[in-house]
Amino acid sequence: MILTSCSGNNNKYDAPGTFESEEIIVSSEANGKLLQLDIEEGAYLKSNQVVGLVDTIQLYLKKKQLEASINALTNKVPDIKTQLATIQEQIQTAEREKKRIEALVKEGAATTKQFDDINSQVDLLKKQYLATESSLTITKQGLLSEINPLKIQIQQIKDQINKSIIRNPVDGVVLTRYSKQNEITASGKAIYKIADLSVMTLRAYVSGDQLPQIKLGQTVKVFVDKGEGEQKERSGEIYWVSSKAEFTPKTIQTKDERSNLVYAIKIKVKNDGYIKIGMYGDVKF
Repeated sequence: MILTSCSGNNNKYDAPGTFESEEIIVSSEANGKLLQLDIEEGAYLKSNQVVGLVDTIQLYLKKKQLEASINALTNKVPDIKTQLATIQEQIQTAEREKKRIEALVKEGAATTKQFDDINSQVDLLKKQYLATESSLTITKQGLLSEINPLKIQIQQIKDQINKSIIRNPVDGVVLTRYSKQNEITASGKAIYKIADLSVMTLRAYVSGDQLPQIKLGQTVKVFVDKGEGEQKERSGEIYWVSSKAEFTPKTIQTKDERSNLVYAIKIKVKNDGYIKIGMYGDVKF
C-alpha cells in the first residue's frame, strides 16, 4: 500500500507520514494471583493511579514472622547502663569509705591495713565494672548483629509488597489489556498497554533536498483526513530529525519519487481525540 495525500494531489504537501504514540507496556513486578485489576480497554487512567493488586498474604505473614523474631532478640539485649548502675553505686560507696579511712589513718584512728583493704576493694569493684561492661557490650553487639539482617529482610518484603500494588505510570488511554482479575501473574508478565494520546507524533519522511527547509522547533501545518476527500488542518512542531538516511519505507511515497533515500522526522501534534494511532497525515512546511 502506498501512502498518498487524501486529496489526490500529493504536490500540495511536502511530506506524508503516519501517526504514532509512545506506547508503554505495564508489567507485573510480583508473582501471585491478581486479586484486583480495574482497567478496561479505552479507559483513561491518571499517572500513579492504583489499578490492581497482586496477592500479598504470604509476604505479610513472612513479615510478621520476622517482626516476632526481632522482638524476641530485642528483649534479650541487655540494658548496659542499668546493669552497671549497681556496681557504679558500690564503687562510689567504697570511694567514700576509702576517703573516710584515709582521714582516720592520718589521725591515728585507723590502721594502714584498713586503708589497704578498702583500696583493694575499690580496685576490685572497678575491675568488675570493666569486665561486666565488656561482657554486656559483646552480648549486645552479638544480638544486634542478628537483628540488623532481619530488619533488612523486612525492608525487602515491604518493597515486594509495594511492588504488588499495580500503579499506572503515565496519564493515558488503555490500548490493550493482557491480563484479567483472578489470573495468576508473574514478575515481568505484561498486564496492559497504555499510551498518552493527548499529543500524537506524526512520523513523516523527507528527501535530502528538503532537509535545508527543516529545523528543530519549526512550526508546520499538518493535515488529517476528515473523510469524503476533505482534510482538517492542525498545527505541529518538529522535535526530531533523523541524522541517518534510510531506504524509502514501502508504505511511504515521498514527494520526489525519484529519491531512493529519505530522512525520518517527528512532529508533535495536539490531539482532541480524533487522531488515532496508524492514521495517515500530510505535512506542509
